[in-house]
Amino acid sequence: MIMHQPYPSDVTDAEWEFVLPYLCLLPEDAGQRVHNLRDVFDALRWLVRSGAPWRYLPADFPPWEMVDQQTRRWLAAGCFEAIVHDLRAVLRFADKRKPEPTAVIFDGRTIPSTPESGGRAGYDGYKRRKGAKVHIAVDTLGHLLALHVTPANEQERAQVDTLAKAVQEATGESVELAYVDQGYTGEEAFDAAAHHGIILEVVKLAEAKRGFVLLPRRWVVERSFGWAARVRRLARDYERLSETLAGLHYVAFSLLMLHKAAPPFA
Repeated sequence: MIMHQPYPSDVTDAEWEFVLPYLCLLPEDAGQRVHNLRDVFDALRWLVRSGAPWRYLPADFPPWEMVDQQTRRWLAAGCFEAIVHDLRAVLRFADKRKPEPTAVIFDGRTIPSTPESGGRAGYDGYKRRKGAKVHIAVDTLGHLLALHVTPANEQERAQVDTLAKAVQEATGESVELAYVDQGYTGEEAFDAAAHHGIILEVVKLAEAKRGFVLLPRRWVVERSFGWAARVRRLARDYERLSETLAGLHYVAFSLLMLHKAAPPFA
């Protein structure tokens, strides 16, 4: 039972039944537990969806300091990575696909910095924007597989080794092919992917491009970025630590994927 007034961002009963085992770092009846765990999770969901500062958390939620501390425990324990990993398998099964993909898409998105994150920001000359660059790998349905945060001036091709390694660890070495854009061209990127058993396939723009062009395969990761952009906490880089920004992306994707997976659990 929740102790706060209902909000549109609240977890449903079906969603809560799925995520509860992942979030219980301590037994439900632990002596030191003061606040309802579902209230804490709903507070985190509200904050991520609304983009508000921690101190602006509505008073009917548990105190913001407590929600902040519990969120950091969840992020450090990898709770949301585990949720995303298992939800990905569920959603792929529902789409009549194998649990682990053989093809993925790599790409990067630059997020503008704020005074909190400016110390670790870089300048993206192509986007003409100072901030952080979030490099992600998604499966062909757009579900998150791996994620890596760097200053915005870091090149996509330099992150291939990190992404490829993380993807193979997440899938049990099932990935054979990665679709990428022209920012990943170069022998170094191809060798880094090949070291982890992955072939890079560059999807190029049409030479006679006029206006917007929907690229084969590549549009999937752009849609994933679009999903993330609707989560207001990720519209800018408000975090002092890059690890927190990465962790909140997993929170956001768990929220989005839970919504898609909820009907099978209802």
